[in-house]
Amino acid sequence: MATGEKLSSRGNSWFCTTGLPSDIVVQLDDMNFHLHKIPLMSKSRKFHQLITEQDDEEEGEDVEHLHLALADFPGGSEAFELAVKFCYDVKIDLSSSNVASLRCAGEFLEMTEEYSEDNLISKTEQFLSRSVLNSVKDSITALQSCERLMPLAETLEITKRCIASIVSAASSADPAPFSWPVSDSASKQSLEIGIRRGRRRNGEEDAWFEEISLLGLPLFKQLILAMRASELKPEVIKTCLIHYAKKRIPGLSRSNRKPLTSSSSSEAEQKELLETVISNLPLEKTPKPSTATRYLFGLLRTAIILKASEECRNALEKKIGSQLEEATLDDLLIPSYSYLNETLYDVDCAARILGHFLEQERNAAAANDGGITRSPALMLVGKLIDGYLAEIASDANLTVSKFYDLAISLPDGARLFDDGLYRAVDVYLKAHPWVTESEREKICGVLDCQKLTLEACTHAAQNERLPVRALVQVLFFEQLQLRHAVAGTLISAVDPGRLSGALRSEVEGEEEEEDRGGECDGSHTWRVTVRENQVLRLDMDSMRTRVHQLERECSTIRKVIENMDKPGPRGGGGWRATLEKKIGCKFKTNVCDSHDHVVADTRKGRSHQRPHRE
Repeated sequence: MATGEKLSSRGNSWFCTTGLPSDIVVQLDDMNFHLHKIPLMSKSRKFHQLITEQDDEEEGEDVEHLHLALADFPGGSEAFELAVKFCYDVKIDLSSSNVASLRCAGEFLEMTEEYSEDNLISKTEQFLSRSVLNSVKDSITALQSCERLMPLAETLEITKRCIASIVSAASSADPAPFSWPVSDSASKQSLEIGIRRGRRRNGEEDAWFEEISLLGLPLFKQLILAMRASELKPEVIKTCLIHYAKKRIPGLSRSNRKPLTSSSSSEAEQKELLETVISNLPLEKTPKPSTATRYLFGLLRTAIILKASEECRNALEKKIGSQLEEATLDDLLIPSYSYLNETLYDVDCAARILGHFLEQERNAAAANDGGITRSPALMLVGKLIDGYLAEIASDANLTVSKFYDLAISLPDGARLFDDGLYRAVDVYLKAHPWVTESEREKICGVLDCQKLTLEACTHAAQNERLPVRALVQVLFFEQLQLRHAVAGTLISAVDPGRLSGALRSEVEGEEEEEDRGGECDGSHTWRVTVRENQVLRLDMDSMRTRVHQLERECSTIRKVIENMDKPGPRGGGGWRATLEKKIGCKFKTNVCDSHDHVVADTRKGRSHQRPHRE
């Protein structure tokens, strides 16, 4: 273009001043472009055809300007303005945000290499393959610009190539690249270049999640389908889905409640987005699932509020159940959003999630030809459910049947001790004083008194809210536990030869029975140690008190014997001789010393040996 040429716009009109008056006006949307025929016809076969046809129709008429109207031009007036500048040989700056619209504009105007060298189509294709597809961020930007270029952008496979570049970057650590089938040779070449170079990129894997959230839902769906088709790592797909949902759905996280803004999608769009995210979540467990679990619960709450389909909610509950051991109590406390539920929290939802977890545990056990074992995950879930029961137990509308059913749904192996469950029962009985005696017995029936620690047994024995039957069981097992604990302490502290054979056999038999119970991963040893430590203080205090009593008794007996040694009024050794005659034995002056190691009488005769008092 000559130096004096000028490009300008005034209002809804765009002018190109070259010293010559314009001879064609192109109307596009609400803009009128005052242009010249020759530059347009030199680059565009479309313009050449339209202008030629229009001239033939108006031949012989005195027409100052030729008027053309372009409908459905890809990219609108902005893209057309850039295409016109290219026709006038004005330098234009290609970028990831405008290259897709210019590529579509070139296609619409038929600005091919065959018609004119170094034309717009070849320029934009080179920039796509050499620059845009070599960057994840640029590929996402170009993909986002395709939203207003449909369906031509898909026909030219621009969206597919951008998606392929993004997936390639995400799967750069995977052995097999992902590629879309393409037909055009130039498209195929640019796709291969993008994938090849994309696999050499480092450090961009964690930066493109933010850019993906800018995509509209239709293109995001295509991207997720491509990720799944490429067998991408499940954790990458899950992270992508959750990040997109966090950006697009307000209030997904409890810690980051945001009101709806003008950019927020409508409720129907959010529901569609939510169902898309949930339906594409991978079922496999992913590394570091705790954060993902928190957002899965956020998705579930949102699905309930938006009244998503039952199929969608069931899929999400099943997914949460597969990693329930990573959940926290705050996660599981899902409010009741429906007026049909009288309780504060959605207990039925929590029960369904727990059911999915237990089903997974049973399937895993069946694969190993066994029952549900005391796995670490099961123990964590058992602790979680006991805490949940204690939290919801204070709800006045929680029925006995719901509390009971949830409490007994866990297998025996889920609880090492029942202290947490006892706390939940106590809270429930305190918050529901009106329940009948039979209902109280049903509630207490979830407890295994043999699994209560001494602290819990002590509290339960004084708990007036427990029914009589439960109190009797607690007292019985408390005494039995004390007996076993004392017996075990004696075996470890005293020579087994000093104990009676019956007591030693009983304790050893009980230990063998517990060993056969299959305490896994050292839990039996830990349980015995804990119980011994708990009993030891009580045992030592009892023994210390008994020793003091024995010392006082010995001191009293010593004084009595000393008085016996004095001659009586009738002679013959006094009261000592009389006592020896009655009981048939003789006493030393030093009868008892609590510090002596041997307390047995070594004299032979009728008495043989005095029994040792424990």
